[in-house]
Amino acid sequence: MKTMRLLLTCLSLFIVIQSFAQSDNVPNALIYRVEAFGSAASGDNTPFWLVSNHYGVVPLDAGNGYLKAGAFHNGVFAKDFYWGAGLDMVAVAPRSRNVYIQQLYAEIGFQALLLSIGSKERYTSLWDKRLSSGDMVLSPNARPIPEINLSFPEFTVVPYTNGWLQVKGDFAVGRSFDNAYLESFVNEKQNYNKEILWHHKSAYFRIKDTKNGFPLSLSLGVQHWAQWGGTSTDNSIGKQPQSLKDLVRIIVGKEGGEGSTLSDQINVLGNHYGSYNFKLSFTQADWAAHAYHQRYFEDKSGVEFQNGKDGLWGLQVDLKTFTWIRNVVIEYLETRDQTGPFHFIKFDHDLHPGRGGGDDNYYNNDEYTTGTSYFNRGLGSPLLPSPEYNTNGSLGFRNNRVSAWHVGLEGSITSQIDYRILLTDMRSWGRHKYPFLERKNSTSGLLEVSYRHPKLSGWLFTGSLAADRGAVYTKSIGIGLSVTKNGLLSF
Repeated sequence: MKTMRLLLTCLSLFIVIQSFAQSDNVPNALIYRVEAFGSAASGDNTPFWLVSNHYGVVPLDAGNGYLKAGAFHNGVFAKDFYWGAGLDMVAVAPRSRNVYIQQLYAEIGFQALLLSIGSKERYTSLWDKRLSSGDMVLSPNARPIPEINLSFPEFTVVPYTNGWLQVKGDFAVGRSFDNAYLESFVNEKQNYNKEILWHHKSAYFRIKDTKNGFPLSLSLGVQHWAQWGGTSTDNSIGKQPQSLKDLVRIIVGKEGGEGSTLSDQINVLGNHYGSYNFKLSFTQADWAAHAYHQRYFEDKSGVEFQNGKDGLWGLQVDLKTFTWIRNVVIEYLETRDQTGPFHFIKFDHDLHPGRGGGDDNYYNNDEYTTGTSYFNRGLGSPLLPSPEYNTNGSLGFRNNRVSAWHVGLEGSITSQIDYRILLTDMRSWGRHKYPFLERKNSTSGLLEVSYRHPKLSGWLFTGSLAADRGAVYTKSIGIGLSVTKNGLLSF
């Protein structure tokens, strides 16, 4: 594990880099946002693209609705210092515990550095939030995990680089609060960890001419996430190590000490995963093109690029002056390799050349059976169906070997009417250990139209038509309607 440990240590050291660039001044404003949403569908489930990448708010069960109301404040209290706070409440049906807090946070910033505490909807990916199928590590697919987060949230120029090098990144620790939900979902045979702790960090570097506008730029980044701690419902396992010393083990990717499971003592403490991210951009005054790749990893074999062509591959074109088709995204997702179907901890290297390893089992973990999910919604790409789709009360991702083509585009029909189209074609094989008897195919689509009345400031009316066909999801066609109002309460 030396390679992964070196990578994680370097990533941790990045977080302490100080930035001397000025952040934009944040005006004093109290902003409110109220949204009412309702949907109906022909099947048992709400169609895929009406549910996915909405921060876990839209219920999976068909025939649902919610009312969401929030207030957010940003302010400046001294030179280079700023602060913010937010509260977002949701009332939704059908769902157990129908009223809950979606966001509750407070933050303070100095220049480009921001400290945030609480539950906040964050999006740090380099991919387009509205059109991409989703970041493989953290998409806007699940409810936000409460955490303490120290970050450079925006690309910031590094001193003495003549404006050519910019950095951003974060370092966070958090905790799950989905115990009650899991108790109501799981079957009697399923064990899981309560009160799971989280750690994640990221570092992104961008080479871009910020002074003279050279058209080519390159962004490189790495993300690392880990689940750890908590208490297992399996009495033979019980409470997992979660001391400060264990947190250090998690940060640098070190094996567990006494009190950890045998697996964690052999490998590393907790469940670790992450990705390398690459993006090449060519920007002109009236258009831009971006090519990108995200390489996902679960262990050392993935860190060392041994998992074939697995990952997200994408192309985005921005047409700034052609309003009819303003942005287009084309993506291909591949997760079938996973460094092979079998995992060998010990084997005869002379008889079988190679590193061994394999069966990375993306998004799943034997110790943390909920996998990389929160309230049973996947944190990463929704194209690996979330555990919420499991109808027998089992946890984990039962279908993580997929290949998929995805297209997203958006534009404006008039100055008041915008549209968005998502279309995804996916093929699925289950898991290496539990493959489907036959390959499953599916197609999911969304047509969304939004309208702003010129005399109704801050109002947005949105209608959606979505459908699923094939064997992966329940065949369904559905509609969604939402009304949103934004405004200022005070200055």
